[in-house]
Amino acid sequence: MQGLPKGKLISVGGAEDKGTDLEQGFIQRNRLNFFELGILKRIVNEVGGTDKRIEVITTASSIPDEVGENYLSAFGKIGCTNVGVIDIRKREDVFNTTYIDRVKLADGIMFSGGDQLRLTSIFGGSEIYNILHDRYLNEEGFVIAGTSAGAMAMSNTMIYQGKSELAHLKGEVKITTGLAFVGNVIIDSHFDKRGRFNRLAQAVASNPQCTGIGLGEDTGVIVTGDNHLEVVGSGAVVIVDGKDIRHTNITDVNLGEPIAVENLRVSILVRGNQYLLKERKFISGEVEVKAGE
Repeated sequence: MQGLPKGKLISVGGAEDKGTDLEQGFIQRNRLNFFELGILKRIVNEVGGTDKRIEVITTASSIPDEVGENYLSAFGKIGCTNVGVIDIRKREDVFNTTYIDRVKLADGIMFSGGDQLRLTSIFGGSEIYNILHDRYLNEEGFVIAGTSAGAMAMSNTMIYQGKSELAHLKGEVKITTGLAFVGNVIIDSHFDKRGRFNRLAQAVASNPQCTGIGLGEDTGVIVTGDNHLEVVGSGAVVIVDGKDIRHTNITDVNLGEPIAVENLRVSILVRGNQYLLKERKFISGEVEVKAGE
């Protein structure tokens, strides 16, 4: 991808508040109405308002009809009714000209959660994939959003498997190539709820040129200009920086043995905090950064 992208990426850690009852197991969201302040409304604002066209792609999900209806309802509650659902189930579907035309005409795309390997294996190298990359690179205001698996697939290096309780063991975290909308990062989702720190730490230790981004539930990041990151939502984002790693045994131990890593840098960001990916710099307050800067 040449040049700095003019579009924006919005990656969400999953379980974003859709204005419904709290998902099972999610106790409270700091008693704040993050549905009104929150991620879905921000996506609509970034796309350009409620009259803009958003297409929700439910490919990653095993229950696409239910997921699609949930998003239609959620966007409708904030006055955004110009929303469609594209349920591409298999590789052959990406050649469907109707789907291709809808992606060309949309003002924003949102990938649902599910299995991120479905996204890369179905969309990788396709015309839809190329259209999304081209529009993200060249069109001011074009938004690509994704939640859970849809967020994890956005990076060039993608975690596709790894149980939290085994993630301290070499080889238990499986990595492949993602959709590569943003470079030199690794994104993980449901980060705090599912205890995924070791998973992201092993991924970063194996790829220290990448910055790890651990997204909490109902929490996301807006990435502008392939560099500037802004946190939105009700939880926290954990940044795992491996560039200063001094020692790791990851190349020396056998598969299945525990790994050691010295000098990982960890930052915790909340709503309103910023981070510069290229400079690897935390910014606590509000700054205005335009696409391409």
